[in-house]
Formats: sequence, structure tokens, C-alpha cells
Amino acid sequence: QVQLVESGGGLVQAGGSLRLSCAASGSISSVNNMGWYRQAPGKQRELVATITSSSSTNYADAVKGRFTIGRDNAKNTVYLQMNSLKPEDTAVYYCNADVTTGWGAPGRYWGQGTQVTVSS
Repeated sequence: QVQLVESGGGLVQAGGSLRLSCAASGSISSVNNMGWYRQAPGKQRELVATITSSSSTNYADAVKGRFTIGRDNAKNTVYLQMNSLKPEDTAVYYCNADVTTGWGAPGRYWGQGTQVTVSS
């Protein structure tokens, strides 16, 4: 089994910063693409940022220049540094990872979500 555990959410004022972390554990042979998504109340889940195993990144237009995604391959961990936060960034943030398990099965796994609330 593979588990993704997120941490780092919370309440912050507009203009502030938060750093999210997501660690993958379990029977893992390799971790390929990793990413962050978010879902605000009444809205669909949307892409925030992704990062490949070679650290190529992709960002949603809404967060470009404010958020930075990074990863530590040795720890199977992905990070999301969020600066200049806005009230519209309020959402539950989910990480995901494309994992090849120890027995060779590929799959996409999701974390449980962490709440980010930005007050105005």
C-alpha cells in the first residue's frame, strides 16, 4: 500500500505565506509526477501545480509567481510554498503522486487533504 500524508495547512491573513508538505510512504519503487490540487466549496477540484521526477514544473495561471512547487526525491516528498496568499486561495489542498509500487504496479495516489484558509 501507498500513503500520502499532507501537513502545513492553516489560517493565514491575506498577503501571508504557508508551506505545505506531502510525504509518500509504503511499498514504493519509484515516484514519478507529483502535484497539488485544490477544491474550494461548491467548486470542482483544480490543478495548482505539478512537478516531474526531473523537477520540471507547471503552474495554474492563478498561482504563477506566488506559489512554488518543489520535491525531495530521497524523501518522496513534495512541497508547495505559497506566498502573497489571497482569500480566493482558500480551499482544501490535495497532493497526488504517480507511483510505481514495489511489485511493479503503477497508480495515482491522493492525500487526505489539508485546509488552507486566507482571511481578508
